[in-house]
Amino acid sequence: MKRLVLGLLLGLSVAATAQTAPKPNDYTDPANWLCRPGRTDACTSDQAATVVTPDGKETVENWSADPNAPIDCFYVYPTVSTDPTPNSDMIAGPGENGVVVQQVARLASKCKVYAPLYRQVTLTNLVKVMAGQPDQGDRMLVYNDVRDAWNEYLAHDNHGRGVVLIGHSQGSAVLTALVKQEIDGKPVQKQIVSVILGGTSLQVPVGKDVGGDFQSIPLCHAASQTGCAIAFASFRANVPPGPGSRFGQSKSAGMMAACVNPAALGGGNGELEAYMPTARVGLSMQPPVEWVKGGPPITTPFVKVPGLLTGECVNDAHGSYLAVAVNADPADPRTDDIIGDVVGRDGKIDDKWGLHLIDMNLTMGNLVDIVGAEAQAWRK
Repeated sequence: MKRLVLGLLLGLSVAATAQTAPKPNDYTDPANWLCRPGRTDACTSDQAATVVTPDGKETVENWSADPNAPIDCFYVYPTVSTDPTPNSDMIAGPGENGVVVQQVARLASKCKVYAPLYRQVTLTNLVKVMAGQPDQGDRMLVYNDVRDAWNEYLAHDNHGRGVVLIGHSQGSAVLTALVKQEIDGKPVQKQIVSVILGGTSLQVPVGKDVGGDFQSIPLCHAASQTGCAIAFASFRANVPPGPGSRFGQSKSAGMMAACVNPAALGGGNGELEAYMPTARVGLSMQPPVEWVKGGPPITTPFVKVPGLLTGECVNDAHGSYLAVAVNADPADPRTDDIIGDVVGRDGKIDDKWGLHLIDMNLTMGNLVDIVGAEAQAWRK
């Protein structure tokens, strides 16, 4: 029965039986982790950013991890594997290594990062499902891997420290199930600094902060608040979720998708402190941005564009989502737009996905500040 319930939580097939279930991973083996503190891996990558102001002036913002960070971050990455099978293997490829650079490495300035490899449902399987073929992904395998990694972390690495759970897309889905089954209302909940879920539709009762997916973990309203959740899915303000959108939607009567704006936890509009990739964005088909019109190429891996982007949680007929506005000035030399949309073969923005590829980039600076403030509050 528990297997069936978990399968339903993850929205997936539970066809694998105990006789055919793959062997559990050994998470005492460091090779089964993308990132662990105290070693050189993808989470120790260069996070330097070029700050481009509206007048086109460029300065470099350097970055360093904090080896003595007071809390931990447990991160589960999104769908990135291009393995040809429905579920990935346990060998990190460019997708796995690349996404931690974009979505969690910068947080190592505030927390010690643990990121397990897991046998995720692959992009290959997702493409087939979107083309109308049967879903062959084993989501129970996904859940069991992440649960086993979490339990190994708790048993041998946590030592009573506060921990932020952070995920995106498929990672957010499996973390939602993990919180529901292993954390919510249980003794370990006292160690949860926050739960940060990007690119997902965490369910809450309409007009309330708790009582949907999570029974005792409310939505966050201030950076000094701990034991709470931040969840959002980003769309351009002028291209809101379309019919059949994958994000920002209610999954049952009386429920809505949570939207907590990392740029304004208390509500309203706020500046998105984005850290955008200098080059092409992950799976995006869009060409790189010319960050300063006619300017020389930027050599740091990230670009920061203060004042260009703002975000506000909107709840309307399209859904509940983080509406991202680009505040361009065609008269100045700085870029007037960003890339990161999911784009169809016709070259148009897919309004079912929005800015899903850059949910975390758009909010990364805000999340770093929030995790830093939460760490201080949790220690007190």
